[in-house]
Amino acid sequence: MNLHALRRFFQQEDLNFLLTNRVPRIALTRLMGRFSRIESPWLARASIAVWRLFTDLDLSEAKQQRFASLHACFTRELREGARTVDARPEVFASPCDAIVGECGPVRGTQLFQAKGFPYEMGELFGPTQDSTPFHDGVFVTLRLTSAMYHRFHAPHDATLEHVTYLSGDTWNVNPIALARVERLFCRNERAVLRLRLARSGHPVALVPVAAILVASLRLHAPDLRLHLRYRGPNEIPCHEPVAKGQELGWFEHGSTIIVFAPPGFSLAPGVAQGLRIRMGEPLLRLPA
Repeated sequence: MNLHALRRFFQQEDLNFLLTNRVPRIALTRLMGRFSRIESPWLARASIAVWRLFTDLDLSEAKQQRFASLHACFTRELREGARTVDARPEVFASPCDAIVGECGPVRGTQLFQAKGFPYEMGELFGPTQDSTPFHDGVFVTLRLTSAMYHRFHAPHDATLEHVTYLSGDTWNVNPIALARVERLFCRNERAVLRLRLARSGHPVALVPVAAILVASLRLHAPDLRLHLRYRGPNEIPCHEPVAKGQELGWFEHGSTIIVFAPPGFSLAPGVAQGLRIRMGEPLLRLPA
């Protein structure tokens, strides 16, 4: 069986769903977390070689080419100049490399994870967070595949005001699972990052959602690693100014970030489901 045939075999919907969801997801995620941190260059090289059998992993833009562990490869930095951040003040930039999923207007408090699968914004944000500023606003779902650059950045000059951590499951977040598991984003481990734009004062929110093998989120400010064994406070007030393009943190493997903006924001030209976007490129436009 050649490489393309092998990939097609594992991409069959029923088989993919079975292998990535009908397994002990949390136990497997914890095991993967421990395995990925084993520092052994030869084990890292072997693991990366296997990884490449199933994905289009491209390390040509990575800051370093040799990795002490699989985790170091997952969370790799890019070389200087690999990404350009659109500096125009009316542009709200993509916080990460991703494939655009469902996007567009929020219908009151309801949005979609996939066709025919609505969910409530309030359930995603959790019981302690007020989602009112984003009712009838706009949202974009950004899916990071396992082979992508996994760090995420500030989409605009802003102040990070609050982080809410919500523990949960670790369902896969690929399109196959999104079309089968209702309210999937509301079930998985996630965080809600509330920011306020520096110039306009608009509130925005980034909701990183973890997935199988990826139940860990590393933030720079506040200096936290949020994961399935995290026992710290779930509500983390902060006041951290961030510049557009500044690194906020990273996923341990790959997952999803859902971006929310209030009424008046609009999708940037060309942003639509299926678009491959890079960190720093236009995602939304601020109100005139």
